[in-house]
Amino acid sequence: MDEAEALKMSTQIFYDTKADKSFRPSWVVNRFIIYGVLIIWAIICLFPIYWTITTSFKAAPDVMKGNIVPWWDYKPKWLGFKSLGLSPNTIFIESTVREEFLKRFWNSTIIAVCSSSIAVMLGSSTAYGLSRFKYRFGFMRNSDISFFFLSQLILPPVVLALPFLVLYKELALLDTRIGLIALYTLTVLPIVIWIMRDQFSSIPVELEEAALVDGLSLWKAFGTIILPIALPGMVAAFIISLVLTWNEYFFAALLTSSHAKTLPVMVASQTGSQGISWWSMAALSFAAILPLVIIGIILEKFIIKGMAAGAVK
Repeated sequence: MDEAEALKMSTQIFYDTKADKSFRPSWVVNRFIIYGVLIIWAIICLFPIYWTITTSFKAAPDVMKGNIVPWWDYKPKWLGFKSLGLSPNTIFIESTVREEFLKRFWNSTIIAVCSSSIAVMLGSSTAYGLSRFKYRFGFMRNSDISFFFLSQLILPPVVLALPFLVLYKELALLDTRIGLIALYTLTVLPIVIWIMRDQFSSIPVELEEAALVDGLSLWKAFGTIILPIALPGMVAAFIISLVLTWNEYFFAALLTSSHAKTLPVMVASQTGSQGISWWSMAALSFAAILPLVIIGIILEKFIIKGMAAGAVK
């Protein structure tokens, strides 16, 4: 070590050792690999959405040729939206297809929002009870009851198809919104209970005990203290339930015929004997996913907080 380096080290408080200098290249390489993998994964996840949007503006030859980049491989046209009566040239003209689309869109909105809201209310109440009180039904305890609810997700929809078909026929619930709302509520209820049980378990019991000591009732303590803290988890559970019920196809196709049909059934109906109308299907799919994308962007903060709350102890 020469005199200049010795003087620099004597005056410098913090300096890099040989280990620090050798660590920098590996840190840069690791970051490059991590961000590279994330970028590739983002492209893989976003490409189906990009393909759906661009295909809705393609003509039949462009779809068959696999043209991807608009204004480079092909000239965009309103063919997909025109078939739905939603293009600039047809939006103000009477269209039976557009009326059918709006009816299916309204059905999906009512069924998804109602079933998700009911599931969040029932699931939050159940999860709060399981996280705060001890229950005993024969040999079953709280953990057994929680597993019972989660075990409902194991059953494939095909197993439940015939029982629900017979039951709904006897109850005159076939092709009704109420029938789908009840079924979808039962379908997403275990997921809501699972999310909200972790959410309530992460909230200290001492907060409620302090509120009760101050003179608040149990329900008032729940509404003024626990509920605001658990709100991000409830929003996350609602969004997940909304996505699942909005995109559900199997039971909607099985239990409806005309009045209560939803958007996924209408999208699948674009396949016919003359082939698949890719542009119409892509336009319908884009119109179906757009509300979910908007809701996800608006409520992103609550979704992240709600999903991460149960992991922080």
